[in-house]
Amino acid sequence: MSRQRVSNLEVKKINRNQIYRFINQQERVSKPEIASKMGISMPTVLMNVNELLERGLVAEVGDFESTGGRKAKVLSPVYEARYAIGIDITQNHIGMALTDLSGKVLNHTRLYKPYTNEDQYYRDLGDLSLKFLHEINRPLEQFLGFGVSIPGIITPNNATIAFSHALRITNIPCKMFSQYIDYPCIYTNDANSAMVAEMYHHPEKTTAVYLSLSNSVGGSIYTEKTTGFEGQQVFDNLFLGDNYRSGEFGHMTLYPGGQPCYCGKLGCVDTYCSAKIMAQQTDGKLEKFFESVSSNADFAKLWDEYLDYLAIVVNSLRMAFDCQIIIGGYVGSFIEPYLKSLQDRAAILNTFDPNASYIKPCRFKIEASALGAALRNIENFISTI
Repeated sequence: MSRQRVSNLEVKKINRNQIYRFINQQERVSKPEIASKMGISMPTVLMNVNELLERGLVAEVGDFESTGGRKAKVLSPVYEARYAIGIDITQNHIGMALTDLSGKVLNHTRLYKPYTNEDQYYRDLGDLSLKFLHEINRPLEQFLGFGVSIPGIITPNNATIAFSHALRITNIPCKMFSQYIDYPCIYTNDANSAMVAEMYHHPEKTTAVYLSLSNSVGGSIYTEKTTGFEGQQVFDNLFLGDNYRSGEFGHMTLYPGGQPCYCGKLGCVDTYCSAKIMAQQTDGKLEKFFESVSSNADFAKLWDEYLDYLAIVVNSLRMAFDCQIIIGGYVGSFIEPYLKSLQDRAAILNTFDPNASYIKPCRFKIEASALGAALRNIENFISTI
């Protein structure tokens, strides 16, 4: 009897969670539509919707037009019922993004703050994070916590940053970054965070590689292993590798014996595909480079060479993973006008395909890693509904 009761409770929770996810995804939906599209009985829908209404996670916001009978109520998710903040740590900046149960960027900022493994940096990080939280002016009881994106390898127990070339740290406790933040914090690799942001609302959950082209080059691999409602399986589908070091595309050798990389090797992808290659031409302002590239012959030549190298990297990833390649990071924010040129170059190198339409621009141009980090908190909450 006890086992049967536990089973019934689990089924009830699964139904409620999936109904909430369906409403969250549809934004405006009726109870009959939920029952029809999800294949769930109307009594089950009514019971679970009532619970969601009582918890303030769903609201009735009007009536649909009558189709001949009683008007159906319009159900909408109450996105603002919970919220989270993502923090993106880079070599030179701290980025922050606010999201709620919609999973969208609602507010963001990026501040120049070079990383140093010193107490003052962590104090400043705490002050900036709490300032951003309080300036949002939302009820603190609805705040789920911070997600922290780190350019490094994070142990599976979320306790240690095992290694970060970009920050030049090894075996640093994650709590060093949150020691002055008195709220729950979850840590995620920066490229994995950006991939989560890309795939969280993706219309088709499919295998993909995210190539992060920022001041350092990284990446993430998403494998479609499971099916489920939006957001439900995104974190589980990240391929992390045996040692949680997958996606280190920046340290694949592109040019044997080539230019020195900050990691100590020669000819790494990072050396030829980092955003710094363009940004250093315009005092670190990447947007200024792209504003001038069409009128500056030297910039145009540099960008042309960059695309040649990038095409080699992208084609190699295509040969290895046979899936779509998402161009992200700082360069990904500017890639769309040049996407066809990149695709043409990659197509020439491709053994199997006549084109390179598999190359996609990133959907999130601003604070993708911060958003993905915050979504860890959002999804942890949604999974309990």
